[in-house]
Amino acid sequence: MIRKENAKEAKYLGLNIENEYGYAQGVKVGDTIYLSGQVSVDGQGNVVGIGNMETQILQAYANIQKVLEQYNASIENVVDEIIFVTDMEAASRVAGKCRREIYSGTPVVASTVIEISRLAVPELMVEIKCTAKI
Repeated sequence: MIRKENAKEAKYLGLNIENEYGYAQGVKVGDTIYLSGQVSVDGQGNVVGIGNMETQILQAYANIQKVLEQYNASIENVVDEIIFVTDMEAASRVAGKCRREIYSGTPVVASTVIEISRLAVPELMVEIKCTAKI
């Protein structure tokens, strides 16, 4: 039997891939929210900002915010993030600016950035995976 404080509460964005691949965008257990990696897609699953790292980072964070809002949380609840990028130089030029904008100043979050060869969709340049505490 799962105790109430260990019960899982899943949230979705209504994208086709969620059913096709079989995953939730976020899962809350106790006071911790685990987010799946968020990418630069709109509400229909279309890639936003092809070839533009800054746009893709901002859209990924916008999707993070959408998932967190479903738990009555915000970006300020994020305590850890892993950012996967396909171009470290492009990410380095814009990530700091984007993160200061998203986190309303200096981010107070543990963060790791990893360069990878590609993401699930070739046009995607960034994927951000987070953990939040409420």
